[in-house]
Amino acid sequence: MKKIVRVGNIECGSEELFLISGPCVIEDEKIMMATAEKLREVSERLKIKIIYKSSFQKDNRSSLKYYDGPGLAKGVQMLAKVKEQFGFPVLTDIHYPDQAAAAGEVCDVLQIPAYLCMQSTLMVAAAKTGRAVNIKHGQFLAPDNMKHPVNKCVEAGNDQVILTERGFTFGYNDLVVDPRSFYHMNALGYPVVFDITHSIRKYGIPSADSKGGAREFLPVLSRAGVAAGVDGVFIETHPDPEKALCDAASQLCVYDLEEFLKPIIELHQVEVKYRNRQLVPNL
Repeated sequence: MKKIVRVGNIECGSEELFLISGPCVIEDEKIMMATAEKLREVSERLKIKIIYKSSFQKDNRSSLKYYDGPGLAKGVQMLAKVKEQFGFPVLTDIHYPDQAAAAGEVCDVLQIPAYLCMQSTLMVAAAKTGRAVNIKHGQFLAPDNMKHPVNKCVEAGNDQVILTERGFTFGYNDLVVDPRSFYHMNALGYPVVFDITHSIRKYGIPSADSKGGAREFLPVLSRAGVAAGVDGVFIETHPDPEKALCDAASQLCVYDLEEFLKPIIELHQVEVKYRNRQLVPNL
């Protein structure tokens, strides 16, 4: 039986698909609020519950010249405003243990970046806030080895864990999504999310470069992940992705999100029926 992780009014791991969405990194207030306003409309029209995501810091940019966010204090303040005005639960990344407590005062979910998923002190600090912890699958780990960061979180006293797939490192700069990963991570017994937009990034190429992502693969990858039985999808969105300050080549335009989600939601409903049929013993 999969654990249900409660985030605000969302039961992650239930039969209801949920969405994690928002700009990759916190930009100005106009962009943050415009994205949230459209996400609220999508949520109401499609009856899908949303966790608003944006990062106050992107500490893994490939150059010191690239925008890395407004910092912890300003970033958390902006997320608090989104939460208060639109009612979304909010999620942000933390990169260092000393960021956990302050971020956890506002954010409903603390996210552990993929590169850092084996950092014990970071995991323990996140766990001790009592907030849900979204652990992104390291590109370097076999999926069943995600049991190790999960166990660290649980041993620190927090079993409110979500796991997110975002592809494996393959060759030079490419990521590949292996559907077997969803099977292995589902077997760990916690809600599983598919980070669709990060899986199309091409590392080593600046995210502002049109060659830094392959959006043409978003529809097929999203359908593959949902058909494989994920509980939620992670889609970074922006009002004008080409001008985004981070991951410009992979974010989805928030005004295209509704049409993008419709077939995914329909497919999820089919998958749930299939899953329930498999659980019924032969009479």
